[in-house]
Amino acid sequence: KDETINAIIEIPAGTLEKWEVNKTSGIIERDSINGVPRTIQYIGYPGNYGMIPKTLLSKENGGDGDPLDILVLGPPVERGNIVNCKIIGVLNLIDRGENDDKIIAVSMDSPLHNINSIEELNDKHKGISEILKLWFTNYKGDVKVEAKGFKSKEEAYTILVNSIEDYQLKHK
Repeated sequence: KDETINAIIEIPAGTLEKWEVNKTSGIIERDSINGVPRTIQYIGYPGNYGMIPKTLLSKENGGDGDPLDILVLGPPVERGNIVNCKIIGVLNLIDRGENDDKIIAVSMDSPLHNINSIEELNDKHKGISEILKLWFTNYKGDVKVEAKGFKSKEEAYTILVNSIEDYQLKHK
């Protein structure tokens, strides 16, 4: 009702190691490919990256079958912390042919906490959205990630509501 949500931070701003909440155990674990821990070969994450608990955006509803990803702008937060934040929009990405939206939010203790939309972010803090788009389309190196642009706060909330409904259907 107050337009804030909680995000679990898996990867603190500025860091390179890829961690994620295990969907089965709920424990934050180091992500790996073929047993090799993943480390981003790029500059560190441009914000606190994580997931929104009790969400799941199914492929049928345009998601990737995982909890909803979120990037929280604000001071770095330790891995595993829960951050109270507000959504300002969504970055629509296509990763290997699949939709991979990133909800964009600001933490309530951020200097950006008064920002309420991507448009307002662009007006008052030039360059931040371009940095986010550039980072997400390049951090995987040779893997082609395509940015389809930013969507509004309202569209982000629609994605959030759909992902909560998908989660509830799967966990009945």
